[in-house]
Amino acid sequence: MMVTLSDARRVIAAAEAKAAEIGQPCNIAVVDEGGNLVSHIRMDGAWLGSIDISINKAFTARAFDITTKDLGDNSQPGQQFYGIHNSNDGRIMIFAGGIPLRQKGRVVGAVGVSGGSGEQDQSVAEAGAAAFDPRSAQRKRHPKGLG
Repeated sequence: MMVTLSDARRVIAAAEAKAAEIGQPCNIAVVDEGGNLVSHIRMDGAWLGSIDISINKAFTARAFDITTKDLGDNSQPGQQFYGIHNSNDGRIMIFAGGIPLRQKGRVVGAVGVSGGSGEQDQSVAEAGAAAFDPRSAQRKRHPKGLG
């Protein structure tokens, strides 16, 4: 079980279509089980500063097997993961747009999107995750109950 280049291209194509539909150019990244970049695109007009953010959202979603939206909710002051964004040399993203990719219930990679509002990034990432596994977008919570 793994994220192939073909899988990554399918995820990116679906996410890119959603970004075009909502009129928001984005950076879209897909990482493998080890959090390594498999593929990335920067849509015409997407912010340069969002390249690293999209890649790091994908890394974060894989590193913790949780959506970055849910991690963000749990990393606010007074919450259990407050300060987590300072770990991993600052690679941890705590705002929406990163979603783990699953095969047969096991996390094998992640998609990360950056370029719009948190809501836009999340919807684009959900479209990408659904192209990998239609059930992925429905399983936003961490399997261990975090988030």
